[in-house]
Amino acid sequence: MRRLNKTNAALTMEFTLNSESVARSDGSIIVKESIINFGTTDDTADTLPSPAELFLGSFSSCILKNVERFSKMLKFEYQKASIQVSAKRLEDPPRMGDITYKLSIYSTDKNLNTHLLKKNIKKFGTIYNTVKTSCKISGNILQV
Repeated sequence: MRRLNKTNAALTMEFTLNSESVARSDGSIIVKESIINFGTTDDTADTLPSPAELFLGSFSSCILKNVERFSKMLKFEYQKASIQVSAKRLEDPPRMGDITYKLSIYSTDKNLNTHLLKKNIKKFGTIYNTVKTSCKISGNILQV
């Protein structure tokens, strides 16, 4: 659930979801009308996303949401967008580092300014900005 609040003339958003896991089984995230299963055991390590993969999925979803958002503001049309994200797991303490992405935007629109789009994603992406405080992000946007 998402809730908007105005505090001290600033607009804030609050998010709520529920997650659960069963002993010696796997987990699920319940958000709005979706259930997202994730692996917590060795038995499903190859079939269900891990928490790290869900984290990267959130990052990629943020970028794709902003492509849609900025296509309206920057007035460009596109057929689809796809993103490939890679990251390295660092040790001591365990954390993500060096996230890289390749965003492909399928469009023949001459109004698509990939440089400006990238700048706006960096500036206004909620998950992007949260992640960049803890690790290095680099990426490319290609018009295909």
